[in-house]
Amino acid sequence: MQRIESATNDKIKSAVKVATSARYRRETGLFFLEGLRLCRDAALTGYEIEATFVSENILEKFPEDIDFIASKSKAYFVVGSAVEQKLTQAQTPQGVFCLCRKRESNHEIDIHGKYIVLENVQDPANFGAVCRTAEALGIKGAITCGCCDLYNPKTQRAAMGSALRLPIVEADDLASLLKALAEKGMKLYATTPREDATKITSLSFEGGVLAVIGNEGNGVSDEIFALCEKITIPMGGRAESLNASMAAAITMWEMMRNDG
Repeated sequence: MQRIESATNDKIKSAVKVATSARYRRETGLFFLEGLRLCRDAALTGYEIEATFVSENILEKFPEDIDFIASKSKAYFVVGSAVEQKLTQAQTPQGVFCLCRKRESNHEIDIHGKYIVLENVQDPANFGAVCRTAEALGIKGAITCGCCDLYNPKTQRAAMGSALRLPIVEADDLASLLKALAEKGMKLYATTPREDATKITSLSFEGGVLAVIGNEGNGVSDEIFALCEKITIPMGGRAESLNASMAAAITMWEMMRNDG
């Protein structure tokens, strides 16, 4: 265990850059987590932890948890208050921070499973919330294309650890992937607020299913839309559409309601 008091320490500057720069995350293969729960989840899930930084206050409050995280870390540092303030990405510092190494996205898609597909979702809070709900409801995994960075600290916070556990496939060519999966028997659905689409409540979602949630402002792209059966969530009142994460939550609930 070493101590760092200076916010200009090279290790601290590098950690902050990982937290704030998607480009640097891609270059280094690292990502940043803040908070006892997230850091412990990373350790439990078997992520490589390159470095852990903790405040004395957290160390005193949760010694067993910190010892466990530290035991899974290649390096372990106790930091002063100035460093804690430099590292934090939250309104209130949570006192424990980890630099972790990304994993390869090599999950195989189960053609009998149910998956949520996110196309061009740009809000980290939406992305993270979908991951959290997907894990909670038992969705097999997520397929993403053109979305915001999975490893953005805001995404990870909103996911509350689910983004570390949920199988996520990042697709470069979503249309080709969906066509291939459809040929293997998976059913493709795309959500839309259009009234002429099939009401989601009328479907049983049997067998292997993929449901696409599109960009917050523009919805599902025309190319992907053309490959899928159009489904809609019936709404009353004057609201024209739902938030992407809420639409995803309702869609996943309906997908899983009659499952197994």
